[in-house]
Amino acid sequence: MTRQLDLSDPIAHETAAERARLADLYADLRPDQWSAASLCAGWRTREVVAHVTLPYRHSSFRVLRGIAAARGRFDLFADRIAREDTARLTDAELLAALRDNINHPWRPPGGGQAGALSHDVIHGLDVTEALGLPRPPADRVRAVLEGAGPRALRYFGTDLTGRRLVATDTDLSLGEGPEVIELPAVDLLLRVSGRSPKPTGSGR
Repeated sequence: MTRQLDLSDPIAHETAAERARLADLYADLRPDQWSAASLCAGWRTREVVAHVTLPYRHSSFRVLRGIAAARGRFDLFADRIAREDTARLTDAELLAALRDNINHPWRPPGGGQAGALSHDVIHGLDVTEALGLPRPPADRVRAVLEGAGPRALRYFGTDLTGRRLVATDTDLSLGEGPEVIELPAVDLLLRVSGRSPKPTGSGR
């Protein structure tokens, strides 16, 4: 029997819910929206979806071999394989890879279930913010921010020294210091993850 997410775990439940939400949003995208630029530099919508669904479509051996070929540079490998996949897969096939794996138990190495939720939410924002699509629930974003430990902050180059981030739409306070930044949870996550929102369209 294929392993599935344990939906009794609140974080796993939120992970599945976010994947389902994104699959529903992506199902209504026009071809020009699939080819539109995302918040992830150099990637269109389709490269972002290819990246998110990579663990569902490629074996661990294929990933490790690709990283080795990129001389250990994961970002280079991720870019290469996202472009290779979008060259051979249609947008419908990429969408199916997401929808068919809503309950997939993949977790990033060392990231646990919180890391999986973070991966889906942040890369989802890469697409939805760029296209002006609805945002994820504030409480789901709070779970991502609460799970963002020092390792994640270092990865994004974020330094909260002397600053406290406070969400205006959910019960969240992150960091300590005299400088207080109050924003909706999504905007805090965009800031922490090094993204800049693109004010396009409406629908939020």
